[in-house]
Amino acid sequence: MKVAAVLWQDRRWVVRVDEDAGMAFPFDMPESQAQSGVICLLHEPSLPKTLPGVSLRDVKLLAPIPLPGRNIFCVGKNYHEHAREFSNSGFDSSAAAGVVPKHPIIFSKVPDSVIATNSDVLIDPHVSTSIDYEAELAVIIGKPGRGVSRESAFDHVWGYTIINDVTARDMQGRYSQWLIGKSQDTFCPMGPWAVTKDSFDLEAASVRCFVNGEIRQNAKVSQLIFDIPTIIATLSEGITLKPGDIIATGTPAGVGIGFDPPRYLREGDKVRVEIDGIGALENRFMHIS
Repeated sequence: MKVAAVLWQDRRWVVRVDEDAGMAFPFDMPESQAQSGVICLLHEPSLPKTLPGVSLRDVKLLAPIPLPGRNIFCVGKNYHEHAREFSNSGFDSSAAAGVVPKHPIIFSKVPDSVIATNSDVLIDPHVSTSIDYEAELAVIIGKPGRGVSRESAFDHVWGYTIINDVTARDMQGRYSQWLIGKSQDTFCPMGPWAVTKDSFDLEAASVRCFVNGEIRQNAKVSQLIFDIPTIIATLSEGITLKPGDIIATGTPAGVGIGFDPPRYLREGDKVRVEIDGIGALENRFMHIS
């Protein structure tokens, strides 16, 4: 099942999406409940009834979780070829961990960096001139847990969405920690919607990224160095994962910094991230006016 957070008739809704039919079916719930996006469904013993469908063209898509309750957990250097291209870039403050890390490298993005598909990513040229894209599958946690085993990890997964882990590379290289360069306003496009885990084929799915129609990234999710159970088990060592937590699982090779010279994003560039079984997240990069 695909579900989305939308604006329709001047209020927020959570909807079931029928992408093939181009329709959205609003769940019958108060707007106050829908404010949190698809998270509101995680707390329901059964799905609310839906109202008559409306065309997807008539709703404005929001990020499926418009304002996460906590920082987005992110995994660095989690595809072999990307680990190599990043280690060769000169911007890798995690180089001591090796070209291919022995354990997951975890960082985060602040909740306020989240924006929706078709929203502009804002570039402030006074802050950074080295803006990069990173296409990623994101996991949405549905069941709380601490000390979660690899064997039970998927019991804690509710679903999946797409994230573009936009990064200011010069800021990433300037500081030992990555949060500032990863958490600039608008630097976490998310969407277009979320897909429940029973409707998503992890083994078959590929992650692709296009810049102005040119394919830059293309890899199978199954090629992750640290798979989703390992990531969940690692994060939950002493940290209680909560429903609505988001985990970005890492990006494949082909990011801008991996080219010689680097191919950073410029004003007007359009980045499209696709994941089989979910959909496409698309954003234009514009200077702050």
